[in-house]
Amino acid sequence: MSQVILSTTNDIAGKKVTKHLGLVRGTSIRSRHIGHDILARLRGIVGGEIHEYTKLMAESREQVLDRLMDDARELGANAVIGIRFSTSQIAAGAAEFMAYGTAVFVE
Repeated sequence: MSQVILSTTNDIAGKKVTKHLGLVRGTSIRSRHIGHDILARLRGIVGGEIHEYTKLMAESREQVLDRLMDDARELGANAVIGIRFSTSQIAAGAAEFMAYGTAVFVE
């Protein structure tokens, strides 16, 4: 599997964009776990990081980036620039996590 360079900026230092290939994205819809919600409420009372949600968000980020890179590879890209993340609630207890950017070929 070829490496895809990922950048939140619109350029990559030392590289020249030679072709814009279009919008690419990776999405994941996740639901919360009732046990995690109970722990989160307890932590909300006493304070502190909600580790279960931190882990869920980290896993979601990795999954959507993997999907974004797969989408870019299908277009023949070796880089994605201008990457952004977005989340939105789509139902009670479920949210979409998305990463999107511009697939490019760089030299």
